[in-house]
Amino acid sequence: MPWSVEPPFDMPHARTVRVAGRGEFFIRDTAGSGPVVMLLHGWMASADLNWCAAYGDLVRAGYRVLAIDHRGHGRGMRPLERFRLADCAADAAAVLRHLSLAPALVAGYSMGGAIAQLVGRDHPDVASGLVLSGTAQHWQDPETRRVWRAMGAMGMFLSLAPRASWRIGFKRVGLPDIQRTAWVQSEMMRHSASDLAEAGRELGRFDSRPWLGAVQVPTAVVITTRDEAVPVYKQRELAAACSAQVFEAPIRHLEIVTRYELYNPQLLAALEALREPRAAATASPQAA
Repeated sequence: MPWSVEPPFDMPHARTVRVAGRGEFFIRDTAGSGPVVMLLHGWMASADLNWCAAYGDLVRAGYRVLAIDHRGHGRGMRPLERFRLADCAADAAAVLRHLSLAPALVAGYSMGGAIAQLVGRDHPDVASGLVLSGTAQHWQDPETRRVWRAMGAMGMFLSLAPRASWRIGFKRVGLPDIQRTAWVQSEMMRHSASDLAEAGRELGRFDSRPWLGAVQVPTAVVITTRDEAVPVYKQRELAAACSAQVFEAPIRHLEIVTRYELYNPQLLAALEALREPRAAATASPQAA
């Protein structure tokens, strides 16, 4: 029997938003009249892969949720120019302006957190608050830079043998090649290999240390305290640099979906803190 590629959660309505002079964007949109949250996903993910376990809790909390697929990821646009994080930030801002939904809360995970920082710097008019999670100001340390140097080889292997490459990658991070991962693998096949590789190199070049402290948008940080991909000390440095309110979720980097019962309450608390800053907590009772 063929493996099912049915997603593990109900997904919000999908729509294509066309912004004149910029292009077409794949968006998840829950609609409604609640406060708007724009979700920005991480590297090698998509809106659904990153946020599928959060959509329902956010809607039940009263939010209107928008989630965009970034360039070269999932169903995102495939422009002719090279991948740039600043362009992804401009895309998200353009969609919010086009839909007359700015300013909104903007939440970014991992690479999406870097993009959210750029939204705050370059497009502060569209953001009433930023939630940065599982992310950092930079990836300039020597051990991380060695990873980025391999991005070119990764792009070549994904282009030549995408299915085999993803299966090898899944095994290396402990995900079995069985039915419950079929949807994830099918979604990752939507990516552009060359854009993924360039996005990895872009992350290696990203450094918000010279300017993040000057961003005036209120910010909260959700630290993933068992993160093996983005060191916790870097996440804490980020929070200190932008004078952010801090919340803690005891998960690893890739557990945002599989342990959503630990992550989502902290995401909701961070969003609520930005809506009601005077009532905000500075730490989570679940912190590890």
